Amino acid sequence: MDIEIEKVKDFNELAEVAGLAEKIWHECFVGIISNGQIDYMVEKFQSLDAMKNQVENQGYTYFAVYCDSELCGYIGVKPESDDRFFLSKLYLHESKRGKGIASVMLKKVFDEARKIGKKRVYLTVNKYNSHAVDVYKKTGFIVSDTAVTDIGNGYVMDDFIMEYKL
Repeated sequence: MDIEIEKVKDFNELAEVAGLAEKIWHECFVGIISNGQIDYMVEKFQSLDAMKNQVENQGYTYFAVYCDSELCGYIGVKPESDDRFFLSKLYLHESKRGKGIASVMLKKVFDEARKIGKKRVYLTVNKYNSHAVDVYKKTGFIVSDTAVTDIGNGYVMDDFIMEYKL
């Protein structure tokens, strides 16, 4: 399997990533959070408008992940003002999970963080997303804290904060 990870360069590429995000979220979070919360969070954090705002106004960079030339995942990152690099989004289509692609994606994140002198990568992950938590732990992330965040509309994110020292 040929895996390529490329920086999202324009609006059209970002639109493709946002389209994939909606599909992945509706397969990944069923049974973890309600369908209503999935829809709300996709619109608020994973939609084209949300991603465009993150890139233009919040310092985010997106990477598209291709498996044999087919868009199969994406990464969203943001450098913090301290020594940390925020891994905001790392998602892979369910048909591609379990093939070592997430490890390649995480290596890309670590390389990007090192390139700009960051010492730590951190992320938030739903406490009940056991597959993702296990992947991060296997990679060397540790749970450094927990957070329950009100995201509006009666919904909260109930997350582990995990950290990886570079």
